[in-house]
This record gives sequence, structure tokens and C-alpha cells, in this order.
Amino acid sequence: MKKDFGRLRELGNKVAEIAHHPAQNEKKRLWVANNDLNPIRPMVYIDQLPWHELNVHGELSLLCEDDFLRSIEQDLLRIIYRWNHFPCDMVVENRVDIPHAVHNLNYGMRIVEQTLQTDSANDIVSHKYEDLIDTPEKLHSLKDDEIWVDHDLDAQRFELASEIFRDILPVRFAGEQIHCGVWDRISQMRPLQNVLFDMMDRPDFIKETISRLVDITMSTVDQCEKLGLLDPFIQYVHCTGAYSDDLPPIEPGSTAKSQNVWAFGLAQAFSTVSPDTHDEFEIELARPLLERFGLMYYGCCEPLDKKIQIVKKIRNVRKISISPWADVVSSAEQIGHDYVLSYKSNPAMLAMESFDEDAVRKSLSHAIQSASANKTPIEIILKDVSTVKYRPKFLDHWEKIAMEIVNDL
Repeated sequence: MKKDFGRLRELGNKVAEIAHHPAQNEKKRLWVANNDLNPIRPMVYIDQLPWHELNVHGELSLLCEDDFLRSIEQDLLRIIYRWNHFPCDMVVENRVDIPHAVHNLNYGMRIVEQTLQTDSANDIVSHKYEDLIDTPEKLHSLKDDEIWVDHDLDAQRFELASEIFRDILPVRFAGEQIHCGVWDRISQMRPLQNVLFDMMDRPDFIKETISRLVDITMSTVDQCEKLGLLDPFIQYVHCTGAYSDDLPPIEPGSTAKSQNVWAFGLAQAFSTVSPDTHDEFEIELARPLLERFGLMYYGCCEPLDKKIQIVKKIRNVRKISISPWADVVSSAEQIGHDYVLSYKSNPAMLAMESFDEDAVRKSLSHAIQSASANKTPIEIILKDVSTVKYRPKFLDHWEKIAMEIVNDL
């Protein structure tokens, strides 16, 4: 393990140097201002990347042999790579986060599927799911998770990491962030076309399905609270900065509860349903779950421009996703100054044969101008980048354009 120790100490020193850069505190300040609805400028972040396509110069090559240390190595390498190539508004904390050894945190899911892929190195693949919960009997065979933590393994890993990074970086356990998107889980246990037909033919069964998945997720939250797994110090929520002064403080001597943390919800399966249907089959049924948390990020790829009013019914919602398929002008007009408009730049722009700087600049400027006209806090998020066709410089170019635009305001 001597080589692994030396490798990680080398990377830890690089991360510590980055973490002490004055820009970190300034970026935190900007995120807090934006998230707490007192924006200074639009914020920019890049996430969900085809990392296998970015290692063209060996900057991400893994050298550690131990699996656990190799996972830490990968995290540190990616932090350094981001900082060197497209830092935008990422914040590098002066710490090393390691995961708890958590078992059975599956939100009650079981999946049987077939997959197809075009790039064997890419974990973005096509899925065909079998219908596993198409009857009440099958639905109620789903069980609540029985989550547990291997405390002995946690202690071993913490001691090992602390020894490696002694006098370089503090080590801490990163907690769990709750994914409240029950429709994402339903669409992995049933073919989506079957579900959409059943919304017309068997609406009561679909509502029963949603309620069961909500109950299972509630149990997951209860257990995470009891086990002390929720994390009030996360940096990002659904690929956006999570720094905020508006989360309720933790009671002295207690661990974080759901009201002390961010969570995120979404219903990507509802991209084509009406606002009334979305409200009936998602918002109203999921609200008891969504409203457990201190702050809520809602939405993902589904266009929400015609559904802003029903999203506003969620008491604690703070950020609303405006995807590439949504009308950003209408969205900003409806969101106003009351929420953060989480604008998603179209990742397809990075999969073209050539990088169209004018198109990127035009789309980002249009979104920012729309938000500015309505005094709407806005963040510019590039995510779901499944490929850059092995041209990582496209990410560097996008980041420079985005930061140039927001810093020139």
C-alpha cells in the first residue's frame, strides 16, 4: 500500500492548495446569495460528464491498487481536472469526503432489464425494463428497505484515510442526499408506455403505485435520520450549488434531520402530460414527502414552463429546473424573484461535429437576459453530457464562454 499512500498524499496536497485559493470563499458567497434569492450574478456549474472521454492526456489515470483508495484517488483526480479545465463556480472544500458503508439503500426497487450500448466504456446506455409491478399483488410485494451501516468497516476506512491525509486534509464522512423522484423509480420497474396507458385505464392503481413508492421513500428518510446519514454540508444538489443560509440549523447534540437538508424531486416521465395530470398524479401525492425537507430542488429534463404554477404549490421549493425543451422567457416571467431558475444548457451542443461558439453564446445570453428582465435568480447548468465524442476541449470552451458572459454583466 506504500505506493497508494504516496499517490494519495501527492493528490491531497494539490487539492489542499486549490482549497486554500481565495476564490473558494468568494464562490461560496455567490452561491449563498443566489440560492437565498439575493443574486449577485448568474452562477455556472458543469456536472454529469463522460469521464472516460476526458482522459486523453492521462490526467485521470488511476494508479492505486486498493479498491477503496482507488475510489478516493478518482475523486481527487476529478476535482483537480475540473479545476484545471473548467472550474466555473465549483467550490473545492478543504477536506476529503469518504462514503459510509451503507447497505440496502435502494428505495425499495428491484429491476430486471436489457441494455444496449454504443461505447463499451460509457456507463450511459439504453434500457428496456420488464414490468414488475403491474398488479396490486406485485406492487405490495415491494418492501421497505432495511438500511444498515457497517460501522466496523467505516472505522477502518476512516482511520486509513486519516492516516494518509494527516497534516494535509481533514477527512469526513459524506452523507446521503435523498432522491424524491418516485416516477424515476416507477419507470425502471415498468415500461413507461404501460404506465401512461394505465393512467387513463387504471388511474386508481397508478395513484396506489405512487403512494406506495412515496411511503417507501418516507421509510428511507426515517431510517437515514435515525442512522445519522443525512448530510447538511453537501456542496451540490442535483448538479447545482447547495450553499445556503436558509436551511434550519441542527439542534445542538443532534444529527441532521430532513428539515436541515436539501433534497430533490422530479417527474421526467411526465414530459408530455398536462399540468392538471402532473398535479394530480405527482405534486399532490408526493407533497408530503417533498415538503419534509428544508429546501427542495424540483425538476430535471421534463419541460416545466407550462407547470410552474403547480410546482409553486410545493411549500419548500427553492429551485426549479428549466430544461432545454422549456420556454425560458415564459419560465422567468412565472418564476419571478421567488425561486432560482435552474437553466439547463443543451448538452447536444457538445456532441456536434464542430463547436458552435455563436450558438452557445446566443443560448446562454438569451436565458440570462430573460432572467434579468424579471429579476429572477438564475444558474447556468451544463449536465447530462453523455458524450463530447472524445473532444474534451469542447467542455473547456463552453466554460470559458459561460464565465465570460456572467462576469461581463
